[in-house]
This record gives sequence, C-alpha cells and structure tokens, in this order.
Amino acid sequence: MIQIENLEKVYRTEEVETKALNKVSLAVNEGEFVAIMGPSGCGKSTLLNIIGLLDEPDGGSIKFAGTEIAHYSERKRAELRKKNLGFVFQSFNLIDELTVVENVELPLIYLGASAAERKEKVDRVLEKMQIMHRRNHFPQQLSGGQQQRVAVARAVINSPRLILADEPTGNLDSTNGNEVMELLTELNEAGTTIIMVTHSEHDARYAHRVIRLLDGEVVMENVHKQFTT
Repeated sequence: MIQIENLEKVYRTEEVETKALNKVSLAVNEGEFVAIMGPSGCGKSTLLNIIGLLDEPDGGSIKFAGTEIAHYSERKRAELRKKNLGFVFQSFNLIDELTVVENVELPLIYLGASAAERKEKVDRVLEKMQIMHRRNHFPQQLSGGQQQRVAVARAVINSPRLILADEPTGNLDSTNGNEVMELLTELNEAGTTIIMVTHSEHDARYAHRVIRLLDGEVVMENVHKQFTT
C-alpha cells in the first residue's frame, strides 16, 4: 500500500539546517500493522505526517496504492485524506464545543453524507467502540480513555484503508491504553492497515513489524508477528 524510497525532509532556519529524514526507504503492505519507534527527534512524526499528506518531502518518492503522491496539490491531498485515511493523535484532537456524535460525524459532513447516512454510521461505530451511552456528552465530560475511543471512532467512520496513529496511548493509563490497543488490533484484523508511532515497547508488540529510526534514518526492523496477505 505504501512504498517509500529515499525520502528526505530538511528543516532550515537562518542559523541551522536539520535533516529530519535522510533517504528513508520502507514499504507497508495492505492489511499490515506497523509500529515506528525511536528516540525523540528521530523523525517518527515527520514521517507519519508525510505519509498522511500533512507535510511534503524535500526529496524522494512516496506512493500510495501505486500512485506517486509526494508532490500532490493541496486539493488532491485533501481528497485522498478524506477518502482513504484516518488519524488518531495522542492529544485526542476533539472539538470541545461539539458532542461525541458531532465530533464523530465530522468526516461524513466533509464528504457530503446525508443526515440519515450520518446517523446510521455514527450509531454503528459508537456501538462498536462501546461509547454509545456517552453520545450526547462533550469531550470534557469524558475520561481520557473515553475521549480516545471517540477519536478512534472518528478515525474509522469513513472505513479508511489506512489509519495513522501518533502515540495513541501517550496520555492514557495502562488500562485505557491497553483498551485502545485492542481496538486498533481489532480494526487491523478486520482489514485496516495501521501505521503507529510509539515510544512504548509494550504497544509495539501489537504490531506485525517494528521499524526503528535514529537521526532520520531506518536503522533496524523487527518482525513481531507473522503477517499474511
């Protein structure tokens, strides 16, 4: 699904040039669960942002389902994100002024779904995430674990082919963190490809494969679980 070759990203200021990614090459298969690990500042989130079309590389190639997307226009990037990608962030990124239902249905509104279609899909995903009883609550009325369940529900509402998760358990205690990892595992087993950035060796064990970065380069890959297409 994802094919990356010699990807480069450089951040420049007047005084210093920082190479966030240095000729990174890797591939992620459809249906795979991949964890990206490494110390702070090694390029993990930069790589995830480029895969998610939130940032643009300075060099190299990135293909999504065989199509080169490295230098898509913003309009084409937004279109691909809406139809194919779901995002889960450490900080949840829920809108405080919206209820659970309103937060989860946002991607459907952007796609122009009807009110009836939105209600049917939102109800189904809230049941699946076991958060239906909180449907009319606001984010600040929820625990951290519940907020992340809502964030995962929003990420999967469009049945994306790929979920990008950036430290999805970083703000959670171990119990809620394990629940979120089990949710991601269930989604992966149902066919969704997942790329997750994490500092947690525990969370990385849920992945089929771990890619380790250091100073913007891939330094190691470990297979945790057998992946079959």
